[in-house]
Amino acid sequence: MKIISKKNKLIKIVNKEKRLGFVPTMGAIHKGHISIIKKSVKECDKTIVSIFVNKPQFNRNKDFRKYPRKINKDIIQLKKHNIDYLYLPSHKQIYPKGTNKRIKISSFAKSMCGKFRPGHFEAVIDVIDRFIKIIKPKRIYLGKKDMQQLKIIEDFVGRNYKDIKVVGCKTIREDNGIAYSSRNLLLTTEEKIIAANIFKYIYKKKKKIIKKKASVVKIKKNMIKLGAKKIDYVKLLNINKITKPYKKNSVFKIFIAYHLGSVRLIDNI
Repeated sequence: MKIISKKNKLIKIVNKEKRLGFVPTMGAIHKGHISIIKKSVKECDKTIVSIFVNKPQFNRNKDFRKYPRKINKDIIQLKKHNIDYLYLPSHKQIYPKGTNKRIKISSFAKSMCGKFRPGHFEAVIDVIDRFIKIIKPKRIYLGKKDMQQLKIIEDFVGRNYKDIKVVGCKTIREDNGIAYSSRNLLLTTEEKIIAANIFKYIYKKKKKIIKKKASVVKIKKNMIKLGAKKIDYVKLLNINKITKPYKKNSVFKIFIAYHLGSVRLIDNI
């Protein structure tokens, strides 16, 4: 595994690759990341992973500073999984002239997390666009846990880079049902139990929510009873009708975002 931090050096190395898989991460590597990486390694000639905590996508400096950073542990983990390149850029390498304020993204970015994190998805697309221009991958591998983000990136890449495929990878869950996330490291043992109970409750109620036999208002009240500190949203969506081109069959997911202590968790079930 070659570890590269300089953009110009990386461009020289990877631009010769014809079937390159790219897995963007913000580090604190967990089993969800590893599952995505394995898929890229299996399907592509070479795989590059990036670790970059993207400051512009954080709405508060406090959250950016608090985001878990485990770079030495990450490198040890990644070396075990046949990765060819690890890209560790600095902020200046990615943003030599600041952010792009004119980036155009799907209107889906204004709903759900977009309502509570203004500018977040614009910043995500900005950094993905910058990585694409540097790395020129054939495939980008992303987790379905961040489904709203996945759909927005799919839409942007589909409109702007016809030769790149975005591959959504299944959500990997802990034994208690919680989706793996780097932010789980910030949860207390008690908060993890609450998160597990909320997942099990929503999972159990999913069919009733789809059939409109359970109201979202009641679901939110029960999430609070289970220990959620605050709820941003609970929303049922047909994920095949979010961004064009639409697919005929219906696949429903319940999107949730809620707070435990100072940690904001999202999931789709």
